[in-house]
Order: sequence, then C-alpha cells, then structure tokens
Amino acid sequence: MRLIPLRLWTMAILSAILQILPFPIAGPTPLWRTAFCWIALLPLLWALLGNTKTGNPLTLRQAAALGYLCGFIWYLGNCYWIYQTMYLYGGLAKPIAAGILVLFCLYLGLYHALFGTLIAAFRGRFGRQAALLLVPFAWVAVELARARITGLPWDPLGNAQVDNPLLTRLAPITGVYGLSFIIAAVNALWLIRIRIRERRFTRPALTIAGVVIIVIYIAGLRLIANPNPSPTTATATLVQENLEVGAANTGPQPTKQQFFESFSYLSRYPSPRFLLGIPELADTPSVFLIRNEPPVEGASPDAPVPTPADLIVWPESPGPFEDTDPDFRAAMSALARDAKAPVIVGNTGFEPNTASKSGYTLYNRASFVTPDGTFAGHYDKMHLVPFGEYVPFKEFFFFAKSLLNEVGLFEPGKDRSVFKTGGHTYGVFICYESIFGDEIRHLTQAGADVLVNISNDGWYGNTSAAWQHLNMVRMRAIENHRWILRATNTGVTAAINPDGRVTAAAPRHQRTSIRVHFAYENNLTFYARYGDLFAYACASLTALALVFSLQRKVAVN
Repeated sequence: MRLIPLRLWTMAILSAILQILPFPIAGPTPLWRTAFCWIALLPLLWALLGNTKTGNPLTLRQAAALGYLCGFIWYLGNCYWIYQTMYLYGGLAKPIAAGILVLFCLYLGLYHALFGTLIAAFRGRFGRQAALLLVPFAWVAVELARARITGLPWDPLGNAQVDNPLLTRLAPITGVYGLSFIIAAVNALWLIRIRIRERRFTRPALTIAGVVIIVIYIAGLRLIANPNPSPTTATATLVQENLEVGAANTGPQPTKQQFFESFSYLSRYPSPRFLLGIPELADTPSVFLIRNEPPVEGASPDAPVPTPADLIVWPESPGPFEDTDPDFRAAMSALARDAKAPVIVGNTGFEPNTASKSGYTLYNRASFVTPDGTFAGHYDKMHLVPFGEYVPFKEFFFFAKSLLNEVGLFEPGKDRSVFKTGGHTYGVFICYESIFGDEIRHLTQAGADVLVNISNDGWYGNTSAAWQHLNMVRMRAIENHRWILRATNTGVTAAINPDGRVTAAAPRHQRTSIRVHFAYENNLTFYARYGDLFAYACASLTALALVFSLQRKVAVN
C-alpha cells in the first residue's frame, strides 16, 4: 500500500464526495447538484488507471484498496441516517449505533473494491483504453451484484438522474441500470483518448459521430418509448398519521379505539388543500403550484365534508393493527362500507403454526377490504428488512442476543398477490421492497394497473433517507409505466405518475391525509416483461472479460 501515491488516495476520496452530492443529503436534491454524477467517477477511474511510485500499474490488491476507501466514504455520506435510526429509534447507545454504521460501510464498501479490482484486471489484460470502454459494463455488473448478493441496492447511480426525462426513457427498457450505464460511460469517456491517423479530421469526426449517436438515441427511444400517461380518471385518499416509532415513541399512547377513529376520520375527511407541491420540494423539477379543491355546494365552509374516493390507503402499520382482532376488522369494514370504496391497510398478519412456540406465524401484511366491507385478500411482505424484521443467521449472533430480542420475527410472504375490484387490479408493495425493481415488476406482470406503496418511514426521522426512498419509488413508476399511490406514516406521502413525477404530496411530519388523482394503465413495458435482462448482459460481458484477464497479463500503456 505504501507504493500507492498520495494523489491516488486523494482522488479516491474526492470521487466518494462527488458520488454523494447527486443524491439527497438533508432533503430533496436541487437539480444543479445532480449534475455532479457526470464527473463523480472520474477521479476514481483516474486513480485506478494510475501508476505506483515505481511507475508500474496498480496491482489488483492496490486497486481494490482505492476502491474500498471510495466505497466506504460514499456509504458513510449516503447512509449516515443509519446512525440516527439505530440510536434514536432503535434505542441503542450512540457508540453502538456508530459502530453499526461503520460495519455497514465496511461491508458494502467491498463492492467498490470489486469494481476497482475489475478495472485493474482489465487494464492488465487489455490496456488502459480498453479498460475504460469496459467501465460501464463493470459498474452495472457490480450494482447487480449488490442487489442480488447483499440485497441492498440503495441509491444506484442511475437514480441520480430520476428527474432527467431524456435518460429516464431508458428505464422502461433497461430499468435503472440503463441510466447507471450511461452515467458510468460518460465518466469513462472523459479519459478516453481516440487516435486517428489524420489528426486534422479528429475533431470534426468526433463531433459528427457524437451528433449521429445522439440523433439515433433520441429517435430510437421515440420509437420504442411508452405512451404518455393516461388522463386521470380516479381519486384516492392517502392517509399519513405521523406516529412516533420505536424508542422515540415515549409520549402518551392512544387507545386502540382512538387509533381507529383517527385513521377513519382522516380517510373520510382529507385535507381541504390538494397539494400539488410542498415547500420542501421547491427546488426540484417535479413540483407545481398549490391549489384548493372547489368547495362542496351548499356546505358550510367550516364544516367537514366527506370526500368520495375510489380508493383509501393507510400506511404500513404504525399502530396496533392485527388482522385477528375483531375490533380492527369491524372498524375497517365499517369504513369501507361508509366510504363506498376499497381500503388497503397495513397490519400485522397472524397465521396458525403448530410448529412455532407461539402457535402462530407473523407477517408484515397489507389487507384489502372491498366496498361491501369484506376482507377479500392480503399481501404479505416478501422482502423483509434484515435486523429490522428478521435476523439472518441468528445462531451466529448469540453474543448480541439482548439487542436482537427487539427485532421483529416476521416471516416472508409466499407470493405477490394482487387485489381486484370494480374491474381494476391493485398491486401492493411494502416499504423496503420499493428498492428492488426486478421484484416490483411482477405486480404489473400479474395485471396490476395501478401500484400502491405503503411504508413506515418514521424510522428515518428527519434525514435524507425519506427523500432517497421516494426517488427510488419514482423510478419504479417509470420502469413499469404505472401510477404509484404512496401512503406513509410520516412522509413522503405522494401520488407519482408513470413519468416519475410527484403530482401530489403531503408535508412531512404532519398528521394529515390528501386526496389525489390518478389513472389506470394497462400496457406492459419491456422491463416489466423481461426484468434485468440488460444488467445480466452487462454482467455476462464483464465476467467474460474477467476470465480473459485472469488467463494472461500483457504489457500496458
């Protein structure tokens, strides 16, 4: 490691900082800051393709060390909120919470180390310029590995351009990985040197080639792009109760009946203002002006008026809602009948299980109640949060038994159920599942013409995680060309159109509900049909290049 020049370490650190900037840090990302993604990888690539103090190319181990440092710092800046979640809401001591954050960064930083190793291997086999051409393929392959192996594809590079309508046209075809590919390719192109024998033709030739590529790209996307979103034809009421969670929930606790009455009231009497934008989103391009709903004819301006809706959505269960509780079932049935609308509600599901010590199995569940008050079905969360909803390899963590006693003991669901009523199909995904594009697409494959995301983002507190989470949900809307109705406990509660635009949102950390407009979509995108085909193609090419790289090394420029 002592042979690595200081300037290369400095470039790796600079790259980590630049990779942090395009994503939400303390709130929504201003548009100007997203532009940093186009140079964010440049210092790291420059460092990985540099030489040691002796003038030799970096070894695989040296390149891995530079990538590891970059990845550690990137995760530290992007996922800093884990610290607050652990100590403020998880009730852990601050040193333990800080230790968990460091271990998290050390673990996931290995993926940047893998990327560094790949680039060094490619340079050793193919040379510097060819290695740069392989950069976007390797980057996508590593992002795919992060999703498939670790199960935490938080903030892939492509998500930094969720507000770029030219790039997001790729998402219905390639998923977010197509955007990551373009961004990584542009970063690599800064360093590529193209040699043409007749140098006087170099600049015009490159200009013409660039124009041709752009024209082909735009024309091709217009031919295969999805249609514009359909005009809105339906309304939904999204409830945001704003309850404290975990160790921070130290105030007076409402009774079960008060919970039911509060949620039911918000479901029938949403905020009189239809929020098409909120102050916290003022610097983002997905915001419009706030306007008021027209008053109901003959109603007193001060009297609450029930607002009809085609759907009512409650967030992932922040209250004591259990589907075996007769009071809960009675309250939900009464609400659905009174509102004459279907209700989707987050609750804890109980299923008999004689093999369990408790006699039942727990599920993080979304229940579906039809307008006649019938509990017609449910969806059980399939992708649980490790160390939050279950403990993987619990027998290996015997030394932390006292800490793990507070972790949920949920079991994953068995299939992605969809709900049908009134000629329409609703697909529900819960909280953390929204970061897995290849899983959400199965809902549209099953016929969902609108997607519903329920979440309890109260665990994020007042950090950037809620905004990062929102942006990943927006990418799922684009990939599937579906409206997403999102109800959360503390925000961001929002309606998102198939272009990924937030068309309606409620302010965070406020007890409220909003009435939103949406539409039903029926087309099936290429990505929804075939999933991460593009990412696997990149991974296959990367693996093939690595095999050749490990067979024989050649002299490099």
